[in-house]
Amino acid sequence: MDVGIDSGAPASVVTEYLKLGLRFDRIEDGYVDAFTGDPELKRAVDNEAPPDPADLARQAEHLMSELPAGLEERRAAFIGSHLRALACAGRKFAGQDVGFVDEVEAYFDVRISRGDPERYREAHAKLDDALGGSGPLADRIQAYRATEEIPPERLEEAIHAFSSALRDRVRATFPLPARETITYEVVTDKPWSGFNYYKGDYQSTVAVNADLKQQMSNLPRLVAHESYPGHHTEHCRKEAGLVEGKGQAEQTIFLVNTPQCLMAEGLADLALYAAVGDGASGATGDGRGWGSWAAEIYADLGLRFDGERSVQISEATAALADVRQDAALMLHDEHRDVNDVVDFLKQWLLVNDERARQMLRFLSSPLWRAYTSTYVEGYRLLRGWLDARPDGVTLTERFGTLLDEPLIPSSLRTA
Repeated sequence: MDVGIDSGAPASVVTEYLKLGLRFDRIEDGYVDAFTGDPELKRAVDNEAPPDPADLARQAEHLMSELPAGLEERRAAFIGSHLRALACAGRKFAGQDVGFVDEVEAYFDVRISRGDPERYREAHAKLDDALGGSGPLADRIQAYRATEEIPPERLEEAIHAFSSALRDRVRATFPLPARETITYEVVTDKPWSGFNYYKGDYQSTVAVNADLKQQMSNLPRLVAHESYPGHHTEHCRKEAGLVEGKGQAEQTIFLVNTPQCLMAEGLADLALYAAVGDGASGATGDGRGWGSWAAEIYADLGLRFDGERSVQISEATAALADVRQDAALMLHDEHRDVNDVVDFLKQWLLVNDERARQMLRFLSSPLWRAYTSTYVEGYRLLRGWLDARPDGVTLTERFGTLLDEPLIPSSLRTA
């Protein structure tokens, strides 16, 4: 898709930003999560000599020095925060030692720290009450999770059922182009549970990892996260409003390890909350939370789902989100032994050794090692911002701002 951009100085800065981002994908395949801009620009970059990471860092710093370069304040802030992330990535790829906390701050515009073990103990106490029974808590939660596993032969059918139900809700609230579509694929041997590949022109492919034995209580959240009103919906809305509507070509590239990832993951983790509601009530005023809503969909598939109990367990488990970030800090900041990190994950997340090592695979990936913070800090920041909305502003309106506007973490903190 050929996208026009503003004339004059802004066009030059935006074009150079796009070219710089595309060069990073030649350093690390997958650094560009999505590019829907001018294909000639990508071809030109692909035909360049192999880039030098240190030179890419210098290019990012030079572009930062040129801002605002005629851009209005919010666009300049957006591009500037992403150039800071790319400058850090260039230094890292060039072999410069960057502390993990500083790396996360440069990438995602947040400062992280260790979580509170007392909060984890309280979460375990709530899980103990919700699960009932006797014996070690880890054994009971793992037995419960086993009962929640979706039969592999029913997984694709269940994915489509939730996608259809969520799509109907979302299209009524956040209009999407008539031609938008999602293709779902069930895959294996991936370090993540689900992934959205946005193709542009309102088309996505969503891959769901069958290796992780998808659970009934998690599937509605996963589909909302990747599709409606999560990643796919955000991409479509920004393509229509910012790219086609306002010519903001910087929105045609989506780069891993940048502030837009923290915003996108926080938004996607809140997608089910925005579309259906929390455990106690419905987002659209129907008085039902996601548990009872999901139970009806599963019943139509002939699958039994205890929505009320799943809500209780999910809410208790949510308090353990910081554990994954703690594990990343242990691994990369404290340089702890891998087995110590695995034991930490098993202790607090109540997972078996296989699942803990699957998590460690994500935390150890050169490309994804810092990415866990996007989920932890993204959810915390965006949930607080949604819940602190002014009187008279609905959850739907506030969430729509996240879908439509080029926000960064620091702009939400300032607001």
